[in-house]
Amino acid sequence: MTTSPTRVSHGTARLRTADCNLDDLVALVEQRTDLTDFPYADEVVDNVLIYDAARLHAEASSPQGEEAVAAELVRALTDGPGVVAIRGAFPDAAVIDRVTAAFDAVIADEKAAGGSVGDHFAKAGANDRVWNALEKLAVRDPDTFVDYYANDVVALVSRAWLGPGYQVTSQVNVVRPGGKAQDPHRDYHLGFLENDLVERYPTHVHLLSPVLTLQGAVAHSDMPVESGPTMYLPYSHQFVPGYLGWRLPQFRSYFLEHYVQLPLSKGDAVFFNPALFHGAGTNVSTDIQRVANLLQVSSAFGRAMETVDRDRVTRAVYPSLLAKAAAGAGESAVENALAASAEGYPFPTNLDLDQPVGGLTPRSQAEIVRDALAAGSSPEELAGLLSEYGRRRSTATSR
Repeated sequence: MTTSPTRVSHGTARLRTADCNLDDLVALVEQRTDLTDFPYADEVVDNVLIYDAARLHAEASSPQGEEAVAAELVRALTDGPGVVAIRGAFPDAAVIDRVTAAFDAVIADEKAAGGSVGDHFAKAGANDRVWNALEKLAVRDPDTFVDYYANDVVALVSRAWLGPGYQVTSQVNVVRPGGKAQDPHRDYHLGFLENDLVERYPTHVHLLSPVLTLQGAVAHSDMPVESGPTMYLPYSHQFVPGYLGWRLPQFRSYFLEHYVQLPLSKGDAVFFNPALFHGAGTNVSTDIQRVANLLQVSSAFGRAMETVDRDRVTRAVYPSLLAKAAAGAGESAVENALAASAEGYPFPTNLDLDQPVGGLTPRSQAEIVRDALAAGSSPEELAGLLSEYGRRRSTATSR
């Protein structure tokens, strides 16, 4: 991620709110996106790169092609505008509708159960939220979960930005007509901390935080601008003190005068650098219910925002994975769904019991499931393997 022209002394270990100069941000966001610098993109709209999912899939069909596409996506999210839209990312509308129906059922159940509601950057209760939507979908409708997360685009961008072993989490956001905009912000990790605490983290952590997470959103409804799709400030992710600056009134005012919004169709997806200044827009329509599945994908080396019971998810979806593999589904479809389900990284663990035999690391949960699929193991056999895996990782059973 570029740091110019932010005026930060190399002798300063930590950033301060006083380092936030609006002119520095303006100089960055006045950059223009040149389509010729991004040969796999189809067009530039409001300074944002637009890709076609079918074309990306074709270009990335070989290891060399995927490497080239991944390199461009990383440049787009760092040196480029920091946000990309992918048209037709989920081409099967029926799958999108099945997932939406499952989310609607969860929302209805949770409303009937009552309890408190909350939101990060909007008034609590203003919108409908489903927290930990990934686990709830897996348990409620495993077949639909597998069909949905078999998606090649989510896997491609996640691997490009985070590498292997990434962890998918999901939060559904439903904004009804009249729903108000979020405050402009940066996102997890440092984006969730107050400035006095952000100032205590060294400068290099401000640079590290964005590369530990990929932000994304899948459109589960058509989203014309009047429905309030996400507001973006392209290139604002390059402003190093931005985790301190986004709360300041002059920065918020500038955002509200210069943000862009992309209309989306159902099945489109957007991915962006979490350091990008952004926020959901106001739904000024009278009849459009804006539904998005917000994806927050975490590096194997970072902490995800949500706790997901990967053991529960994996047990729930394994019969569907097994059936899909037996039916001759492509290897990538099964692998993509597995990556969204099981824990792909072997640590942290209990090295007294879960020892690295035959390599530098113990086996991950995903590797155990992958081997079970290859062997055609029954759900009951996998359950035993997962129980033993869990036992090895518990310090209560240390020798």
